Amino acid sequence: MRFLDKPHYCCRGDRAYMKKVMGRLGLLVVAIVWGSGFVASAMALDYFTPYQILSLRFTLAFIGSLVIYGRNLRTVEFNEITKGIVISVFLFLAFIFQTIVLQYTTASKNAFLTAVNIVIVPFLSWIILKYKTPKKVYVGALITLVGIGFLSFDGSGLGLNGLNRGDILTLICAVFFALQIFYTDFYVKDTEPGVIMVAQMGMASLLSWITILFNSQTNFNISIESILPILYLGLVSTLVAYGLQTWAQKFVESAQSAVILATEAFFGMAASAIILDEYITKNMLIGALLIFIGIITVEVKPRKTKQSEVLDS
Repeated sequence: MRFLDKPHYCCRGDRAYMKKVMGRLGLLVVAIVWGSGFVASAMALDYFTPYQILSLRFTLAFIGSLVIYGRNLRTVEFNEITKGIVISVFLFLAFIFQTIVLQYTTASKNAFLTAVNIVIVPFLSWIILKYKTPKKVYVGALITLVGIGFLSFDGSGLGLNGLNRGDILTLICAVFFALQIFYTDFYVKDTEPGVIMVAQMGMASLLSWITILFNSQTNFNISIESILPILYLGLVSTLVAYGLQTWAQKFVESAQSAVILATEAFFGMAASAIILDEYITKNMLIGALLIFIGIITVEVKPRKTKQSEVLDS
């Protein structure tokens, strides 16, 4: 009987392995989309205020998520909605800072400094879940801090004059993105991803419109040129990307997810250089490399064999 059961076991293991592979590919797509999203945000700022951009992108994403996942709400429980709302608050605050700082720094630098959130996630696990923090986390954080120094300070030396407002705000933004990633990973294991998406985008949209009304920014400059980057941000960079991220994190462990999503910074820098003709300095390249090394140091674990991945699943 054991011999007859073995092929069935292998097939089940292969399916679990393929889900992990598809999850990783999905997260890579998310990283590419998010990276190009920095460029779209910079282009949208030519026509809209940061708050207007957020209200439009989250509204589009909310409508789209209702169309796609609406049927999943028929049997939804209140605690599931609450989980999406918690994630949405962190998402909204992260995007507020990220969009505002594009007025003070370049899209490429914004992309790399935002990637620091990957180093923050393990510290959140230690603070919130009381997980023991490995020494490699502190090593990776130190390497990342040096990388931030190369990105943030100009060539005149490591004086505070080189640290601009945009860099500081981007680091605050990274903390909120870390909270969004942490709680998505924490909640999605036992909650329908579609429910989290609808609640997350709905609350983020509501918060954006409240901010719009509070700041009296209800006059929108709508045109073909202005709406194109908004459509990309709302439908692709938000609806598709966050839906794909929520689904993929059901099959990929958080450490691997973090490494894959960290490549967003590289795609952001590449898109900024190609589309916006941003000049990439030697210091930026060194800083970017150090940040990525720091992220890898924190997140990479010894590689598992296919058989061990099957047993884990």
